[in-house]
Amino acid sequence: MKRILVGGVGNIFEGDDAFGVEAVRTLSARKLPAEVALVDFGICGVDLAYALTGGYEIVILLDCARRGAAPGTISIVEPREEFSPQNMAAMAHSLDPATVLKSLVGHEDLCEKIVLVLCEPQSFGGDEGAMGLSETVAAAIGPAADVVERLAEAFLQERGTAGRSVQSMRGSKTERSLQ
Repeated sequence: MKRILVGGVGNIFEGDDAFGVEAVRTLSARKLPAEVALVDFGICGVDLAYALTGGYEIVILLDCARRGAAPGTISIVEPREEFSPQNMAAMAHSLDPATVLKSLVGHEDLCEKIVLVLCEPQSFGGDEGAMGLSETVAAAIGPAADVVERLAEAFLQERGTAGRSVQSMRGSKTERSLQ
């Protein structure tokens, strides 16, 4: 059984909003542990809601969000520990995955841990939209994929099922930014 869900969220017609989708595509070319399921949710909030209650132990979501940092900055947020309006507003664009997460708080089948790997966008393309990521955000895809791999491996090591060793991220703060 897959124990970890890694999902990409975003709209490919809105510039940097496609970050999560592109990061999942990059991860699909990497060798991930057998316990990891990889899903491109795009803007399908209903699919995301079902997945969050689908029996996974941890869900790692990739998305972009304006958090006030420099474009391309990667932030790691664990909203399950701090379901504050500020953390949830971080994803309040497009289809609004924040609403999906908020609607599931307290649901008995909700996975035990949710981690958001967020990238600070440069542009969503304005009223006309845009295809493709800005250069700055595109350059953050590889480092974000590396973060996801480390998070998955740390989780598996913590549970005693890791396939290869990596530096553990246990004991880290709820929210971190990587530049």
